[in-house]
Amino acid sequence: MTVIIRNVSAAEPPPAPPVNAEGRPYRYEMIYSGGAFRGYADEPAELVGMLVPGYPELGTDGERAAARVALALDVQVRLQAELAAGRLGACGEAERVVLLGGRHEPPAPARWTAPVPLVLVASFYRPAGALPRPSGPAELQVWLDPADDWALLTSLHTAGVITVGARDTP
Repeated sequence: MTVIIRNVSAAEPPPAPPVNAEGRPYRYEMIYSGGAFRGYADEPAELVGMLVPGYPELGTDGERAAARVALALDVQVRLQAELAAGRLGACGEAERVVLLGGRHEPPAPARWTAPVPLVLVASFYRPAGALPRPSGPAELQVWLDPADDWALLTSLHTAGVITVGARDTP
């Protein structure tokens, strides 16, 4: 069971966290949709279900993995556009080609040092995938990792797309 509530503005105190069917606070809280919503759940998969319509009903691990990759690709495109907006003039022609290129094939530069971070989906790069990871400063690479529910959520959190937190279980 999950709970989704509309988030309050930053000027207001956050809402009191709801409790689950056992009367305890939910283990996970996620702020998403640009800060518009707060979601509460006891399992990471339930949070992913808030981001991927129909995710809880997917029957196999393969279907869920494909849905996580699809979400990561969607986020990759949107986040790359946000990061590049107004900053392409500082990039060279080859860097602009990578930043503006389609994502039907993962970008595969050997090195990335452009002033705009490159958003990458980890499942296409070593060790999970076939492509070598670009070298270059870590702060210029944003990795989205759809390997499992928690990896996806934490990578989206690190990328600034969502905020996710977990409370310690007793």
